[in-house]
Amino acid sequence: MTASLVTAPIVVPLLSAAGYAVFGWNRRTAWLGAVAAAGLLVGAALLAAGTRGGAVLAALGLLRADALSAYMLIVIGVVALPAMLAGPAYLAAEAAAGHVSPAAARRYGMLTQMFLAAMALAVLAANLGLVWVAVEATTIVTAFLVGHRHTREATEAAWKYVVICSVGIGLALLGVVLVYFAALHAGLSEAQGLDLAMLTERATGLDPGVTRLAVLLLVLGFGTKAGLAPMHAWLPDAHSQAPAPVSALMSGVLLSVAFYAILRVKVIADQALGPDFARVLLVVAALGSLAVAAALLLAQRDYKRLLAYSSIEHMGLLALGAAVGDALALAAVLLHVLGHGLAKSVLFLGAGHIQHAVGSSRISALGGLLARAPLLGGTFGLGLLALLGLPPFSLFASELGIARAGFPSGLGWAVVVAFTLMLVIVAAVGRHARLMLLGPAPAVAAEPGIRVPRAVAGSLVAALAVCVLLGVTTAPLDGLLRSAAAIATGAAP
Repeated sequence: MTASLVTAPIVVPLLSAAGYAVFGWNRRTAWLGAVAAAGLLVGAALLAAGTRGGAVLAALGLLRADALSAYMLIVIGVVALPAMLAGPAYLAAEAAAGHVSPAAARRYGMLTQMFLAAMALAVLAANLGLVWVAVEATTIVTAFLVGHRHTREATEAAWKYVVICSVGIGLALLGVVLVYFAALHAGLSEAQGLDLAMLTERATGLDPGVTRLAVLLLVLGFGTKAGLAPMHAWLPDAHSQAPAPVSALMSGVLLSVAFYAILRVKVIADQALGPDFARVLLVVAALGSLAVAAALLLAQRDYKRLLAYSSIEHMGLLALGAAVGDALALAAVLLHVLGHGLAKSVLFLGAGHIQHAVGSSRISALGGLLARAPLLGGTFGLGLLALLGLPPFSLFASELGIARAGFPSGLGWAVVVAFTLMLVIVAAVGRHARLMLLGPAPAVAAEPGIRVPRAVAGSLVAALAVCVLLGVTTAPLDGLLRSAAAIATGAAP
């Protein structure tokens, strides 16, 4: 029973992928992805209940679920459900425009489900090597999704994504090898050399010099996939060219899955080297990412790239919270992961509908969105407010938590610098938002309104409602958040 519970979040999307492979994409199979995402979310909730009180569930010797894994699975499921609900409408619009063939639709269905399975494997892997394999698998799968439309821009973005992320993943692989080397010399067996639990337990015996180099490579490698500076260059191109539901998944949850890997590495690093080494790396990455995002958002002219650059900002905030490293900061980091995923799913799915209707992703083509499409404009505007961390959305509470934890930890100066950069970002995004939502409509605007399917509209409203609820109270997740934060600090096994 335990094995089934742990493996279900991986197996369910794979079964859905097999369904698309056998039956293709049609009216009967179009909702398989949404059913699989709902199944993954239910499995995550069951795992959260099963890991209550610090319990750990294992399966097959390679999978391990604790409160942190269960929380990340909930994030994957919560972001995947609206993205999969939007899939049929997205493909219908692409087919009507002549951009998608039946074979391409089948491939889209298979790849999105394999993407979900790979992310679930990454957070359930008990072995650092398997985490690396799962993160690399997401690169391979999403490369085909980024280039889904086969335009010159999409193909270029896919290649850029593959090249930069492959460099990062190569660095992470070298870090994994060095960790294994240090573990063997610390007396761990070959079977235990990459086991996350054993590495944490025996971290004090790891060679400091080798471990320091390994942690640097792992943070750089997984940080590339998380979109942290200086290895962030792939992110705006890939997110702007991928199908809207895929962009929602990549920005809303894939970046956070890669950051989850960094959190697991940080626990080992803190035990082996003390907290200062990882703290310095993460503070540099955090402030660098926020500075890059602030500079690039000021002159941005494309609303999908604007959302992508915003992801760099939020990954920087996660790095800052992880650098602080206490229970409050890490609980805020985990809450931020969920709030960011909800906001980005709303914004990228909305951006997809806007682009299909307007025919452009230029900010200048989007004037008067609130008047032309009140529902879509309203949800898009509220999503931007959530993304900027304004109350009552959960990102306000999580950013406040990171700031509160930062000053007593001695990183008050970094918090001040970070929030100063965020004021620049708020001003830049606010200016763009005013033009998109309230500015004059372009003279070529063909339609007074933009139709949004009921399933998509309902999921956008629901995601915003959950984001508001978590900003008011985290009661539904309090126990899970505390347990997950304790694991991320290294205070719990």
